[in-house]
Amino acid sequence: MSAGSDRSAGVAAQYAALRSGAAFRRLPRDVVRMSGADAIPYLQGQCSQDVEGLGSGASVDALLLSPQGKIDALIRVTRAEGDGFVIDTDEGFGAVVTARLERFRLRTKVEIEPLAWACTAVRGPGAAGSIAGRPELVIPVAWPGLVGFDLLGPPPTAGAPAWVADGAVACGADAWEAARIEAGTPVNGRELVDGTIAAEVGLVDRTVSFTKGCFTGQELVARLDARGSKVARRLCGLVIDPVDAGPGSEAALTGATVLTADREHEVGHLSSVAWSPGLSAIVALGTLHRRVTPPERVSVAWPDGGVPHAAGAEARPLPLTA
Repeated sequence: MSAGSDRSAGVAAQYAALRSGAAFRRLPRDVVRMSGADAIPYLQGQCSQDVEGLGSGASVDALLLSPQGKIDALIRVTRAEGDGFVIDTDEGFGAVVTARLERFRLRTKVEIEPLAWACTAVRGPGAAGSIAGRPELVIPVAWPGLVGFDLLGPPPTAGAPAWVADGAVACGADAWEAARIEAGTPVNGRELVDGTIAAEVGLVDRTVSFTKGCFTGQELVARLDARGSKVARRLCGLVIDPVDAGPGSEAALTGATVLTADREHEVGHLSSVAWSPGLSAIVALGTLHRRVTPPERVSVAWPDGGVPHAAGAEARPLPLTA
């Protein structure tokens, strides 16, 4: 069996474990702690979710927005004991989160410090039975079509029990990305970039409270919601025609231009790309212009080694299913 075949078989086995068993991945996350006498009212006024009523250990997804309502970062907020919070976000965005929270702090009695914590993500119908050891936080996660937990805390010391049982399958980046893309779960730095607004990427229901009172960036979010969240672009799933692009094309396709089927109009770019064993095709996420109404045929164009390539594709609603 060739190295490529071995890799494909490994990805398929990991993907199957995510869908029908339990699989885990050491997920790179940046973690910070917010504490102090003013931590609750300050964070309540800075993020899009209602964190004031969180019980100890409870978590919510939230957004940190600019005053203009654009996304600075997607975060998860967990209530710690007392007046503190643990905030985790995608790797590389801890500094963004800290800088954004420091920006409006002024004389507020709040301290923000990074935590050298690890995160192990466990997904699949058998995820609950695969948790072992004693992580600081066990946070339920519900992706469309895929449930599980994120386990966070100081990394286990040498000789200490791991956080997952021996029966769980270690999941690599390829299978993980396929499942994330199919679920339509956006991440900072890919689907969420400078200028992104929550309604474009399907994050309003998941991350915004309209009953909590004012927060930074609220005006744009509330105005769009009142108008039925009518935006110029929407996050879509794409399935690339297998005859045109097969396994191994993922890297070249990342960032590829999406065109209308007649190639007359540019409508977006691919932000995340992976091979899906479930659909036997390359799947992708892209925030596309509203002239595309999924399901609809589109075209994808990209350079590979300086040579222009093109492939047919279908833009589909999220989540992606076979």
